[in-house]
Amino acid sequence: MTDQDKTIRTRFAPSPTGYVHIGNFRTALFSYLFAKHSGGKFILRIEDTDRTRLVEGAVENLLRVIKQLGISPDEGFYLDESGKVKEKGEYGPYLQSERLHLYQKHALELVEKGKAYYCFCDEKRLEEVRKEQMALKKPPMYDRRCRNLSKEQIEAETERCRTEGRNPVIRFAMPLEGQTIVHDLIYGDINYENRVLDDQVIIKSDGFPTYHLAVVVDDHYMKISHVTRSEEWIPSTPKHILLYQAFGWEPPHFAHFPLLLNPDKSKLSKRQGDVAVEDFLAKGYLKEALINFVAFLGWNPKTDQEIFTLDDLIAQFDLSKVNKAGAIFDINKLDWMNGLYIRSKSDEELADLLVPYWKRAGVDTDRFKKEYLIAITALEKERLKKLSEIGERTAYFFRRPDYDAEMLVWRKADAADAKNKLSAVLDLLGGTEEDKFNKNDLETLLKGFIEKSGFDTGSVLWPLRVALTGAKASPPPFDVAATLALGLGKNEILERVKDAIDKLS
Repeated sequence: MTDQDKTIRTRFAPSPTGYVHIGNFRTALFSYLFAKHSGGKFILRIEDTDRTRLVEGAVENLLRVIKQLGISPDEGFYLDESGKVKEKGEYGPYLQSERLHLYQKHALELVEKGKAYYCFCDEKRLEEVRKEQMALKKPPMYDRRCRNLSKEQIEAETERCRTEGRNPVIRFAMPLEGQTIVHDLIYGDINYENRVLDDQVIIKSDGFPTYHLAVVVDDHYMKISHVTRSEEWIPSTPKHILLYQAFGWEPPHFAHFPLLLNPDKSKLSKRQGDVAVEDFLAKGYLKEALINFVAFLGWNPKTDQEIFTLDDLIAQFDLSKVNKAGAIFDINKLDWMNGLYIRSKSDEELADLLVPYWKRAGVDTDRFKKEYLIAITALEKERLKKLSEIGERTAYFFRRPDYDAEMLVWRKADAADAKNKLSAVLDLLGGTEEDKFNKNDLETLLKGFIEKSGFDTGSVLWPLRVALTGAKASPPPFDVAATLALGLGKNEILERVKDAIDKLS
């Protein structure tokens, strides 16, 4: 048994190219859960060798999101309490651009062994080769023109590149015979004919490594035991295995996770809606719900249990329960799950979580008693799917509603009927003591009034509901009135009823 078999070490190695894609987070989560379930280590490395795609602030944003979700790396990059990017661990640096000497050293080692070579072809020639191959319906790949150049030819090509002001690249010399078998822990054994594998570039003309070389060198030196990533990387895996063999290193274990798909089975992309973790958090999806939901994208615990804490997931996560088929990203399922987590919060805890969303909607929550905010929260709690809905749903608790007079009219009644009913309600409430403006007393009072007067219940409660909320859908008018009275007083209720009567006039 090797050292790699003894200690589980996984890594999440994103590129700092912008927002945190939900698919990348799923990869990070699965890698984290697998490591923690096995008592191993989870490493966070930054792969920044593609200099054309770097986005300023992307590393900080990534670490902030990971920290917010509670996925803490054991090694690599993290944010300290002051929000500064820090690094920990004995196998650093954990930023690829600070490891260039290591990649270049190993690339030159391969050249000396005859397992890699300098390629002097410019982009114009490579494009011509691609077009010719595509015209012949062949897969586009390098034609290996520079693979067997003589010493004299190499010297001449080197001089030509120097004159043209460019550097050659280094390509890995793929074996031209035999097979490479990828032993994948999820998809099983996958065979590749070596002759169809491209002689990939491992050092670019700018001196930076490609992903293929850097990931192999880094995973080896950081003692990664299990490479866990999306199934998109399966075709690259035989190239990586051959690099391990060329260096004389033992490859790690590989586990590739199924793609995330839209409901129409297309690949999940921003064109069809939100895919950034930041967007989901900003909309008020709770981190617990998001983690629970994402964990089920391609993983099945094979039980009836659907609600899992992070500790539950760590206890039960197993790569053998990861599916091969693509995982459908069902936003309705996420809404349902988020609603469950919202309802599991206490009214006070949930009110605190809602304050930023009220403020974003223009509500100065500092002007209102906390008891008022908690009471509003209790009313809307059962209906909320995400926290960002609270502003629109509860606007009438903070400012008088604006609506058309037609909304006040109940079904087959008319404006005159609505006006008469509201006038009667105004007299009733106006003569009621303020300490009676609680849900139970108001419900008893109004229902008794309706029964005694012989009115149709809807013809009274409907215009009252609209007068108080300006909405067709809202909590019952008794609850609304009692809550308004708690925060804004009895007089505010009377004024809203008067406004409704004026509209009907």
